Amino acid sequence: MTKLKFCLLLLTSFLLSSQLMAQDTDQGLMRSNGKIFVVMAVVLTILAGLFAYLISLDKKIARLEKEGFKK
Repeated sequence: MTKLKFCLLLLTSFLLSSQLMAQDTDQGLMRSNGKIFVVMAVVLTILAGLFAYLISLDKKIARLEKEGFKK
């Protein structure tokens, strides 16, 4: 249950911080040039790769556990 509370607290803090940053009226250099989309695409690609790696690693570990660590 504490893990769920921690996740909710983390999600809430992210949402609140994004709201505070969204109130900035100054157009930043990245945003004015349209490069923010490139940055977001790179970040999302890296995160997708990390998640894919973790999922494949979890499947390999589960297979090894199921086999009983036979050599």
